[in-house]
Amino acid sequence: MTVSTAVTPDVIATALGKAAPVSPQSDRWQMWIDDAVRLIQFRVDKLEFTDPLDQDMVDYVVREAVVAQVDRPDSATQVTVSVDDSSTTKSYRSSKGRVTILDEWWTLLGLTEGGGSGAFSVDTVGCSTNHLPWCSFSMGALYCSCGADIAGYPIYEGADE
Repeated sequence: MTVSTAVTPDVIATALGKAAPVSPQSDRWQMWIDDAVRLIQFRVDKLEFTDPLDQDMVDYVVREAVVAQVDRPDSATQVTVSVDDSSTTKSYRSSKGRVTILDEWWTLLGLTEGGGSGAFSVDTVGCSTNHLPWCSFSMGALYCSCGADIAGYPIYEGADE
């Protein structure tokens, strides 16, 4: 299967709210579009994926990857340009300095690698831990304040009551 996209430098400009670029900027953006498509094609080939990809999702991922690259073109976190008595500073968020496709975008494309347990694995065994009604976990927090996650039963916050 061959990956293609309808994303062009004009689409990137629209996403950024900028005027359509002219060479050499448009050539640079086109190169990044091609890089994003190449990364997707590499993953498709590596996983021996034969089902057709959702074209709208491919376009979304390519567009977002290139927009991120345009916003953060290199790994510099701060660049200062000085001319005579004035200077201007531009700060960037962290970047790898190249077109990158995030894990969540691979998931949207259905091109995740591996199938083993990871950060989002599901435990099918279940849990018999009983938290106190006023435990932070019972109120929707992601942590336990009564100690039941440690001992299997409440050991803090008036567990004797």
